[in-house]
Order: sequence, then structure tokens, then C-alpha cells
Amino acid sequence: MKAQIQVTEGLQRKLNVEIPAEVVASAFNKVYSDIQRQVEIKGFRKGKAPIATIKTMYKDRVQGDVAQDLISSHYPQALKEQNVDPINYPEFEFEDPAESKDFSFTAIFDIRPEVQLKKWEGLEVEKEKFVLDQKRVDQVLDNVRNSKASFEDVLEQRAAAMGDIAVIDFDGFVDGKALENGAGRDQQLELGSKQFIEGYEEGVVGMKVGETRSINLTFPSPYHSAELAGKPVEFKVTLKGLKKKVVPEITDELLKEIGSNQTKAEFIKTIETDIEQSEKKRIEDGFKNRLLKKLVEANPVDVPASLMKDQKAALIEDFKKRMSDQGMQQAEFESYVAKWDSDFAKTANEMIQSSFLIDKLAADNDLLCKREDIEARFDEYAKQTGIELDRIREWYSKPEQMSRLSYMITEEKVVKFLTDKTKVKEVDAKDLKEDQN
Repeated sequence: MKAQIQVTEGLQRKLNVEIPAEVVASAFNKVYSDIQRQVEIKGFRKGKAPIATIKTMYKDRVQGDVAQDLISSHYPQALKEQNVDPINYPEFEFEDPAESKDFSFTAIFDIRPEVQLKKWEGLEVEKEKFVLDQKRVDQVLDNVRNSKASFEDVLEQRAAAMGDIAVIDFDGFVDGKALENGAGRDQQLELGSKQFIEGYEEGVVGMKVGETRSINLTFPSPYHSAELAGKPVEFKVTLKGLKKKVVPEITDELLKEIGSNQTKAEFIKTIETDIEQSEKKRIEDGFKNRLLKKLVEANPVDVPASLMKDQKAALIEDFKKRMSDQGMQQAEFESYVAKWDSDFAKTANEMIQSSFLIDKLAADNDLLCKREDIEARFDEYAKQTGIELDRIREWYSKPEQMSRLSYMITEEKVVKFLTDKTKVKEVDAKDLKEDQN
């Protein structure tokens, strides 16, 4: 066997391998012999058909089997001989082998870049200062109050206003024809809730009970029903009644109604604690992202094209899943991805570079995930979730899950190690630099 490594572009390599004719012939004989033992051919006892007959009948199949055998046995050997370590599964190029000729194949793959740490101590990174947002506390309290709200008829003679519950009949028309599924009777609509298309609820405001009004609007574009997107629509609306929402105050008694045994003060403290924990996690995640970006800026690393392609595709697929869950249509998704293609590429590039730098820092500073780290994390998960340790271990017995956990732990250790040697500047959220967000 002859093997030669060829530098093509960037981190891509071509491994050219040539296998002598006698080895190829031996591979053919082995495959033919295997077939001879297994097949039954009319006129011959099983395993006794002549090799010449086997060759005539199975030549096309054998070429593929021989190529696979030769590549699978010689490719690892060639890698070892040339001292190269592919970072991705290779693309193989070859022609069908012939019994009396040498067989050549080419493997195309990327290699891991050489990582050099130039500056990682003393990085200057901004971190958002935690400030409890009272509006978020009030929002939770409002949600509790609204969950126990009641609706009472408006008795005074007045026009509908934002915040009212309008009881309406309506019919929709597009191009003069009734809109499919565009009619309703005794529909209760909270004005200001934005349940209908833009302008609809504003059109009801000012109506009086018993009044009928035509509201002329345009469907938004894009719209979940593509055939209606951007089209004019007329709604004939009759206001049949008005109700107002009566929202109770937060009291110890109200909290008991929703199943809480806390006092009002205790309940508010719990809300504040939950928001604080959530916000501090968000802040830490943001700080980590800015820290790793700074690390990449100070220590740029070549990115293998194959990893770049896969990481970018994974980011787009993850975005597609999240947006489809929120109702984004395929056309909107494709438009968004086309518009922000460079952003997906930049993020993928930074993620790959930071992973190489994390690996290097972990290896150089004894920060790689160890078995005791895994066991400590299992114990932590068991205490947090109440799930038995054996079930947690079973879940992480899957190689993919264990690999993710190991990398996550390694990353956490490296981030803490870096943070201890970083110049952290706490700033208000509004003062965080845009290029670091």
C-alpha cells in the first residue's frame, strides 16, 4: 500500500491510497469464495458451484463489496501511517476495482486546527448588573388577579372602551363574498387584547349597545392563511352588550383560593426570588457568551469547512423548530434565514472556535471533565428532580447524552477558570455595548 497526504484548501486534506494488484486479487477471491459457500445455483450442490460461474453471475455485486473491504481495511492504516486525524467522516472517491489491477481511492476530510492560546488572562468583559424589575413582579401579581377576575354587565349608557368585554355578532366579507369561518355570534372580545387583526378592536371602541358598524381593514402580510394575506376585508359588527372586568386585590384569602398557603408578603417574596434566580441565570449566560467572544477575538482559530456547514445547519434547524412552534410559516422562515444568513454563519463560526479554545484550555489546565465530576452532577440532578440515581445513570448511558454532559461540565470549569482571571466590569443593562450582546 502507498499513501500520500495532500493539502488542498485551509484545513481540508486529501488522502490518496494505492493498493497493489495482488492484494486486490486476494480481496476478490475472498469475496467470491464467501459467495460460493452461501449461494445455491441450479445444477450444483450448495457450496460446489465453480468460481468461474460465481464470477459470471455476481461480478457487479462483488466489485462493490471488494471496494468496501479494501477501503475499510486500508483507510485506518493509511491515516496512521500519515499521522493525520480527521475531524469529520470522509468523502471517498474511487472507480470500481478490477481483479488484475491496482486499486486507488481518495479520502477527503478536514483536520483539527492547531490551537495557539495567545491571550486568555486579563480579558476585559462587561457583565450586566442585576436589578430587580418591579414591573415583572407586578405582572405576576396581575396574572394572579386576572385569573380570578369576574365579568359584570355595564349598566350605564356609554360607548365601548379599551378594557371592556364587548359581546358582538360579526360577519366578514372579502371581495363582496362571505369570509369562510369569518362570522361569529355572541362573541366575547376583550378590547385591547389584540385577539383579532390590527384595527378590529379599535373599530369596536366607541360603539354603543345595539349599534351596527362596518369596519374596513386589511389582512396583514404575511398571514397564516396565505390566500388572504394583504387583502382588504370588511367586518359588519353589531355590539350586543358590554361587560367590564372586575379584578380583585391580592389578599391572603385570594391566595388560598389559588392553592397557596403563603401570606401576601411571603408570596411576593417568592416571586421576587424566582425572578432573581431567572434573571441571574440570564445574566450569567450573557456574560459567558461575551467572555467566549472575547476569547475568540484574542485567539482566532481556523474553522474546518465541514464543521462550519454542520453547525450552521444545526442553528438554522433549531431556529426553525422554535419558530414553527410559535406559528411562523415556511415562507416567513425562508425569508428570515435568507436575510440573516451571515448572522447564522458568524454565530456558527464563533461557537466552533470557542469549542476548540475550551478544549485547549481544559487540556492545558487539567479542567477536562472527570468521572467524579459526572457522579457529582448525577447527585445534584437527583436532589433537584427527585429522580432515582439509577434512572439518571441509565439516561446518561447513551453516548450522545454523556458526550453533551461531559462537554457542558468541561465548559463550566473553563468558564469559571477564565472568569477568575478576567477583568469583569458590571454595567447597567442599557449600557452594555451592542457588539457584545
